[in-house]
Amino acid sequence: MTATSSYSGGCLCGAVRYRAEGPPRSVVYCHCRMCQRAAGAPVVPWATFPAAGFAVSAGDIAEFASSPGARRGFCKRCGTPLTFREIAEPDWIDITVASLDDPAALPPQDHIWTESSVSWLRIDDDLPRHRRRRSDPTPA
Repeated sequence: MTATSSYSGGCLCGAVRYRAEGPPRSVVYCHCRMCQRAAGAPVVPWATFPAAGFAVSAGDIAEFASSPGARRGFCKRCGTPLTFREIAEPDWIDITVASLDDPAALPPQDHIWTESSVSWLRIDDDLPRHRRRRSDPTPA
């Protein structure tokens, strides 16, 4: 990760802009089925920031309950996936790395939920892999 402690980003159409103060707790590639379906992609990179350091500077983030205890945020105008919040962890918010103005500033550190990886996707890196969460003691 870079020394930058402030990150900005937004949606595809520009209606939503946000800022996150860091450093992030983690930056991961998520392979879970919910992320795949929400983004229409085989994997989604996320950065987890303190919720107190996250602010929307333009527009509004719409949310929906994607599963019990979790809410996904998106631009209600263009549909860009932007955030993920676990109700049980109110002090943290996940932000889609690709929605950052400079996504290269936060390279993922590992892969999570690899038990849901699509079989045709090949990722050639040496990052740690976890069948589920990072705390899962069973590596993939």
